[in-house]
Amino acid sequence: MAAWTVNDIPDQTGRTAVITGANTGLGYETARALASKGARVVLAVRNLDKGKAAADLIARRYPGADVAVQELDLTSLESVRAAADQLRAGHDRIDLLINNAGVMMTPKQTTKDGFELQFGTNHLGHFALTGLLLDRLLAVPGSRVVTVSSNGHRMGQIRFDDLQSERSYSRAGAYGQAKLANLLFTYELQRRLAGTNTIATAAHPGSSATELGRNLPRIVEWGFGLTVQSSEMGALPQLRAATDPSVLGGQYYGPSGFLQMRGYPKLVSSNGRSHDIAAQKRLWAVSEALTGVVFPLD
Repeated sequence: MAAWTVNDIPDQTGRTAVITGANTGLGYETARALASKGARVVLAVRNLDKGKAAADLIARRYPGADVAVQELDLTSLESVRAAADQLRAGHDRIDLLINNAGVMMTPKQTTKDGFELQFGTNHLGHFALTGLLLDRLLAVPGSRVVTVSSNGHRMGQIRFDDLQSERSYSRAGAYGQAKLANLLFTYELQRRLAGTNTIATAAHPGSSATELGRNLPRIVEWGFGLTVQSSEMGALPQLRAATDPSVLGGQYYGPSGFLQMRGYPKLVSSNGRSHDIAAQKRLWAVSEALTGVVFPLD
């Protein structure tokens, strides 16, 4: 089978895509590719100045591209709710929600709501945003929620007795927990979406050259440097999960190369813990309780 590239993205004219963290790295490349195919793209970003600069770059590269910027701070549920309200006011339909933004292996910190930073940003912020926007996707045949995970999910465990790492904290452990949570969320969301117009998929970029690794220990950063691929290549799995007509709900896409570190995107598998249905359901219930967001699903 030929390698899947941006040339395989179908025409996106008339479709609206909301992409978190789209001012740089994988999010920017995803936004750029979708805009080049005719989609109306909304860059949902924490820093408006950087978001506007990214939107201007896309507009200059693709004259006539429909690109907008939405302020969104995933570390604040107040900001998530405000962003969702504004997006709902401006869009009767959303075809693609790409939960791309994230932080990686940060020093111990908390979000504005007191959640451990990596779990709060990578999982809870996106959980809340998805729930608040879901009715705009449910109205659209072929709509998708794409959540970006990582190979780091393989080292993760959901510590339900210490979700916020209050008793002990490990940068890598908290990152693994957050990325495993992304997959548990995707699989549970897909089960709840059965019979609707919308599917949930997931993707991971392998080892990609982005700002996400700025908190990595030097030795780990050096190791990643041996396998790193461009952000353009790293964005392909989430682009395929978002646009390939053959994609099914609950599927996971990543690089095709050695250890899924680099290469063109293909259907990949996640670890056994990510398919623990009891954990999926428990995390969903906990996430609803922590965020106060209840999805409009039976």
